[in-house]
Amino acid sequence: MSNQLVWQDRYNIGVKVIDEEHKKLFSILNKLFAYRKQEEKSQWVCQEGIKYFKDHAMKHFTEEEAYMASVHYIGFETHRRLHDNFRKKTLPELEKELKQTNYAEDSIDHFLGVCVGWLMGHTLTEDRAITGNVLSKWGELLPEEEQAAMKQVILQLLKDMFLLNAKVVSECYGGERFGEGIYYRLVYGNTQGEKWEILLVFEQKLIVNTVGSMVDTQSDNVNVMLMNVARYMARQFVDSVGGHFHSSAQYDMIEENLLTYEQFQKMFEGQSPQFSVLFNTGAGYFAYCVIAPHLIQFRDETSIKAENAMAEIKKYLDAGEKNSKKKVLVVDDSDMMRHTMKRLLEKDYDVTLANSGLAAIRCITLDRPDLVLLDYEMPVCDGRQVLGMIRSEEDFADIPVVFLTGRGDKESIQKVLSLKPKGYLIKTLGAEEIKKNIDDFMKG
Repeated sequence: MSNQLVWQDRYNIGVKVIDEEHKKLFSILNKLFAYRKQEEKSQWVCQEGIKYFKDHAMKHFTEEEAYMASVHYIGFETHRRLHDNFRKKTLPELEKELKQTNYAEDSIDHFLGVCVGWLMGHTLTEDRAITGNVLSKWGELLPEEEQAAMKQVILQLLKDMFLLNAKVVSECYGGERFGEGIYYRLVYGNTQGEKWEILLVFEQKLIVNTVGSMVDTQSDNVNVMLMNVARYMARQFVDSVGGHFHSSAQYDMIEENLLTYEQFQKMFEGQSPQFSVLFNTGAGYFAYCVIAPHLIQFRDETSIKAENAMAEIKKYLDAGEKNSKKKVLVVDDSDMMRHTMKRLLEKDYDVTLANSGLAAIRCITLDRPDLVLLDYEMPVCDGRQVLGMIRSEEDFADIPVVFLTGRGDKESIQKVLSLKPKGYLIKTLGAEEIKKNIDDFMKG
């Protein structure tokens, strides 16, 4: 299946100058897809093509921002910040990789995949929000200067408290899972009825590597004692951050919860965080999220109090151990197929969903699965390319991949098998047969 971006009516936002520029960017990426497959085309051609795309994208961002300013678009500052994140962080990192690998084919594929994914996603969400077609997910972020100040405070506290030289991985963390996580919720309120909800996510190994080293524990896992120490250090951490932005003396902690990943994920459904940043500390991932002032009232979680703290922590950790299931990542561009597979497998497996090849690579990087069920035919980045990216990374090369294909004819199956996956499944098989095949594979 050839990689070509197909312009669809839904990409039009209704502003002629912006729609024409989007079509132009799509066209440039399509030419780059074609160039990289033609051996007679030199590295220089790809190099110049990538430079042309970058220059044109920068010009487009400037023109789009001028348009938003001219119509007094209410989300202008947030939209510009997303542009800046791409042009000042994402693109430079991709260019650095291209130069370090001397424009190797894998690096070019990575560049194209990221740019295509970003362009399509941004066009369908944030750009459409300019004309009111959709609501921006990040429409209620703190002002840019406050976000920058909060990031610096958190980075400094990580260094001061834990001797960690962390860096920002994402400024728009949307609740994606990374590794084995601890999900911790704190709610603060004042006499005026204002509330701040703080969500902290720790990769478990981060707690072991930091708090564990401080208390000289021999445990390689988070235990009740480590978790209790981490709770109180986390509260001090949050108070320190809050003290830089408002008088923490005015706010009292009114609720504290440990959440499952599913409960945590719900926090990002239908809500707009004011601050949601993912950090790589070098010792594990850490996310700091703020949702305020309108908060969902949880009814299913037990609030941690002095009299039940130890019992609740032990129950939480025990439940995590008992519910430890093998992880399956389902990658398919069809919403129906993804959720059908989730319903079929979630009773026995920990199921994560990805709707594209790029999302799959991100999921694998953050939370290594035991099995990848990979759609063979997807737009932009198909199953063949995703499998190639997985195998190109030493840490991922041994992750078993089973192709999902809608075609059962001999020629199509031979194409799938020529890539030497661990197996394949025909999508039209009955649910029981698909489940049995996956169960048998996991047992083997």
